[in-house]
Amino acid sequence: MAIQNDILSSTARARSKKALDNLFQTVPLLDHIKKAGGVEIINGGQRITRAAILAEHSNITQLSTGYEAVSSSVADVLRSPEFEFCDFVAPIVITKKEELSNRGENAVISIADSRMKSVLGMLKREWELQTIRGTSATLTELQSLNGVNTATGWLEEGAFGTGQANTVGGLSKTTYASSNWNNQVFDVSAGGGAFATQGLNGMAELMLQTQIYAPEGSVDLILASPTSYRLYKNTLQAQERYMPKETILDAGRLALAYNGALMYVENNLGHAVGANTPSMYFLNTKSMKVVFDSDANFEMTDFEHKSGFAAREAHMFVRTQLVADHLASLGLLVDAEA
Repeated sequence: MAIQNDILSSTARARSKKALDNLFQTVPLLDHIKKAGGVEIINGGQRITRAAILAEHSNITQLSTGYEAVSSSVADVLRSPEFEFCDFVAPIVITKKEELSNRGENAVISIADSRMKSVLGMLKREWELQTIRGTSATLTELQSLNGVNTATGWLEEGAFGTGQANTVGGLSKTTYASSNWNNQVFDVSAGGGAFATQGLNGMAELMLQTQIYAPEGSVDLILASPTSYRLYKNTLQAQERYMPKETILDAGRLALAYNGALMYVENNLGHAVGANTPSMYFLNTKSMKVVFDSDANFEMTDFEHKSGFAAREAHMFVRTQLVADHLASLGLLVDAEA
């Protein structure tokens, strides 16, 4: 007897949770931000609204004699960056021909399992491509960390406070530059520099500046292009420190530490964007969040017979967004590829 849709759905869904964990542990950004508590699950809604303090609320009055009039001038300090959800879906299909060619419940479940893993891998890669590099042709409504020569990405190559013009969460980085709604940046190539002469200096400067402005925590995750990672590793070979083997095995890749922050190779970095190349992202996971809808956190629907086709189909839904709470505690290292 053919396996029923409800049995196939429940079995595949149970495997889905396990497969999701295994697959996404190889994604540096999502893996680390989950461990750091940077993933938020919310129920429904069209957009995500945050609260950012971008002004001083009141003025200080010095009391020299005690009879000075206290200034009662106040201002609304809160602004509300808003981020709309990005919704996407991918189908999981099993044809009747495949079922007939692979008799037995275990064979059909095995097909569903492999298709589910394939879809998860595809969604994972596309999510990573857009959030890190910003070049997905499909997930254009998903926020990206790459703001080099784009209008909506978070991390720009322009000078802090004077040279950044993107809009993040509906708030202009130019308008709120004096309120530090800008990211930190260091250009290794400025003045003809290379990683050997300016790389470590730039990394130290970014760690310093992000820590000065961080209201909570400090940079705890560095994503590096393959080339900049190799240059950093070669430069610090005598002083490098590795994380415990449990961390290496759990993350599925080698992890160096710099000033207490984990550093991972990110293959979506190191690609030239105009005259600039994003080489490293310095991220404070207390200042940013990955938000998922509780009903669309890589959730799979039940298998149903596909109308007009000799096949049955399920869908995997994702509703998510990358959300910025604070920009000045995030940094970008540019042109560290030589």
